[in-house]
Parts: sequence; C-alpha cells; structure tokens
Amino acid sequence: MLLPDSVLAAIIAGTATLSASLVQLRSALLRHGSGRGAGAALRRPKRLQLLILGLVVGAAALAGFALSQWLTNGERGAQAVMQRELQARVAELSRTASELERTRGSERADIEGGVLRRLGVEGVTVMATVAACRAPAAASVPTNLGANAPPTSPTGSSSSATTAAAGSPGGCTEPDAYRVTLCATIPGNATVTEMALFSRTVDSNATWSASRFLPGQESGQARFASEYSESVPEGGARQVCQGFSHWSDHARVVRMIVHYSLQA
Repeated sequence: MLLPDSVLAAIIAGTATLSASLVQLRSALLRHGSGRGAGAALRRPKRLQLLILGLVVGAAALAGFALSQWLTNGERGAQAVMQRELQARVAELSRTASELERTRGSERADIEGGVLRRLGVEGVTVMATVAACRAPAAASVPTNLGANAPPTSPTGSSSSATTAAAGSPGGCTEPDAYRVTLCATIPGNATVTEMALFSRTVDSNATWSASRFLPGQESGQARFASEYSESVPEGGARQVCQGFSHWSDHARVVRMIVHYSLQA
C-alpha cells in the first residue's frame, strides 16, 4: 500500500533527526571513551550530556511519531470532508433527476390530457360499409303431376315446374337484416356527451349532415339501435358500441361519431 506524501515526509524528517542524534551520541561516546583516564570530576558532566542526548533522541522519535499521526489524521479528515461533499453532490444530482422526471411526467400527462380533451370535442369517428342484403334462398318445390299435368313434350317426356328462388339481392325483410356493431374507444374516465349517427347508400352524393339518423329511427330499410352500450373500463380505456340493422338491396355506409368529456 502506498503511503501518503505527508506521512512519507514525516518519516524522512524523523529518520534524519534520529540519525543526527545517533551520530551525536556516537561522537559523545567516543569522547567519553578517550577521556576515561580523566578524573572523576569530568565524568559527571559527560554523563549529564549522555542523559540529555538520550532525552533528545527520545523526544525526536516521539515528535516524529506525533507528526506522522497528526498528518495522517489531517489526511483522514480531508478525505472525510471530500467524501461528505461528494455524497452531498450525488444526493443533489439524484434530487434534480427526480424533480426533472416528475416535471417530465406532469408535462406529458398535461399534453396527453389536452390531446384527449380536444379529441373528445372533435369526436371519435367510426365507419363501416354494409353489403346489400340478400334474401335467403327458397327450397325447390316440384309441381304435382296429375290430371291437370301439362302435355308431354313431342319427345314423349313429361316436364315438371320448380321454384328456384336462389338467394339474390332484394326481397329482404327486417328479420333478415344484416347487423353490424360500431365501437369507438374512449378514455376510461370519459363521459359520453353526444352520439351522432349517419347512414347513406354507397352511391349516394348526399352530405353526411343530410344523412343523420336518430337512435331507433328507421329510414331506407335501415335502423340504428335505440340505445348504445359501454364496456367496463380496462387499461385506462373503454368501448362505446352502437348496433345497426340493414335490409336494403343497396350497400350502405354507416358512420358514428362519439363526443365525450373528461372528468376532473
């Protein structure tokens, strides 16, 4: 593990101080050894010098250790301060991101709400084309051959009459009508304010405003149901459906416009 520069500098300073002290101690010991023959009066000052030198060496060692601890604690304190500042900035960035996300969400909800309201005013339009009604085919019915039977043909074979009323356009009645259901999708919290119903033949040049129907009204062998139905809201949306019956021998185009308002 690499040591911080401050701790390394303290160790170097302490080592230099200790080395100088050891050099001085060695010099003092050499002088003490060379002066053993001196009198007892000179030994006491030399011992005092050795004691002072030892105290200096110990003090230098303690000072170096204390300096290294102080520098280490300073480094730790600075790292703690930097870590707290970094955590504060990260928290601030997180709050800013959350606020930005909420702002985007609210703006998106406002935009979607505005679009749905405008669509409700304009109305949701559904159209369909219904083919011409065909009467159900009638079964073939042979005529009775008896006393009133037609004369035989010159070839000698008798003839029989059949009714071959195959399914063909025309002749439909309301029980035979084609039935379709028009469904429009609106928001789940919307309230239907108006249901506009229209129908005209495929080849008609009449305007839609002139081809409007009322619920339950019969016109041109066609009729819309008297009531519309609504499905249960699912996934934030629901369907509004209107039935249509058609027994005319002309194909028709049907149109439904659903106007709604959004609840607050």
